Amino acid sequence: MAIIHKKIWPEYFDQVKSGEKKFELRLADFAAKVGDTLILEEWDPQTKTYTGRSLKTKITYVLKTKDLPFWSTAEVDKYGYQILQIKIQP
Repeated sequence: MAIIHKKIWPEYFDQVKSGEKKFELRLADFAAKVGDTLILEEWDPQTKTYTGRSLKTKITYVLKTKDLPFWSTAEVDKYGYQILQIKIQP
């Protein structure tokens, strides 16, 4: 299993840390597999420096796509994509 280090902006760092955000949207310019460790290192985009805070996470699901055949190009250009985190309700 690989250990991957990635920057994360402060507002997203706090959301992951609190448990509110349970996903990462990333450019697929690196290899990631289920079971890999993702170290999220807080990065301040204003000062362009690391803050020193980090979170160790485990990758539990990977979805890679360049395009999705479900919608037309016109619809995607108009609306874009969104990723939804869901939870089964009792």
